[in-house]
Amino acid sequence: MPALTALLDGALDRSLVLGYTRVGPALRRRWWPADPEPGSLAGRRVVVTGATSGIGEAMVTLFAALGATVHVLGRNPDKVAAVVSDVRRSLPSADLVEEVCDVGDLDAVRAWCDDLAGRVDSLRGLVHNAGVMVPERTESAQGHELALAVHVLGPHLMTERLLPLLGAEAGNPGSVVWMSSGGMYSAGLRSTPDEIEYRDGTYDGVRGYARTKRMQVEVVDAWNDRLRGGQVRIESCHPGWAATAGLTDSLPGFEKVIGPLLRDAAGGADTAVWLVATRPDSSGTHHFWHDRAPRPTTYPVQRRRDPAERRAFVDYVAAATGTTWP
Repeated sequence: MPALTALLDGALDRSLVLGYTRVGPALRRRWWPADPEPGSLAGRRVVVTGATSGIGEAMVTLFAALGATVHVLGRNPDKVAAVVSDVRRSLPSADLVEEVCDVGDLDAVRAWCDDLAGRVDSLRGLVHNAGVMVPERTESAQGHELALAVHVLGPHLMTERLLPLLGAEAGNPGSVVWMSSGGMYSAGLRSTPDEIEYRDGTYDGVRGYARTKRMQVEVVDAWNDRLRGGQVRIESCHPGWAATAGLTDSLPGFEKVIGPLLRDAAGGADTAVWLVATRPDSSGTHHFWHDRAPRPTTYPVQRRRDPAERRAFVDYVAAATGTTWP
């Protein structure tokens, strides 16, 4: 990227209102990488979690339009069926598979992954898009704070158990993308059990969401340390500010103020789909993306990550999910 373009791109990213809204892609399309080739995912399988509305539903349509067989995963079978029906109406050629799993229930994740492994031979993509924002502290079936379970523990366990499928096809390995949020910049990493489980103070749903979105980025970095030199790619990205029912329900005041500038759901889904379809070079140290470019995970004024804190955090994730970090 030329120096002047890089300067403008960085300014958009730091301005938030310009970079995160629909203004960002409207400008960046002038210099960002090419779209995936038509049919580039033909014969490939992609799993999208949280696929029953908003950005997840947009991903289903975009992946299907590239020829992928899309496994449409949600916890409500009626909503899964409705999305599949809607997408097929707009894209009759779509090859879609209905999948039901509560990502926040670790036992359900194990059972579903085992079932999928018995039905398919390989995966090209796994996008962790399922998300929650609850007004008061709520626990999952295993007793974990719900946002932690849905955003971190369940996706980590799913990645672990589906890793053989993602690396099964010689010469065409897969990618895992975690849909984080720009809100993660407002939260530092928590490393003690009470902090990770949000038992360290009065619960706030927005803060809980931001904390776990920061945790996602840290888990992705840990996965990259683990798979260094491996072919399966693990990335995270954020969608910017997109007009979805989740945003309206969770932050109605924000939606009223910034509404006219919000991206549509497809704009929020774009980078995750692009990452899976094109597998851009990720040999650098950054694995956090927005608008088809790697982004820093901290602002210059923020405290640098403490390696011991991250170690304690990823060890907690491993223990909670019954996995190990080699």
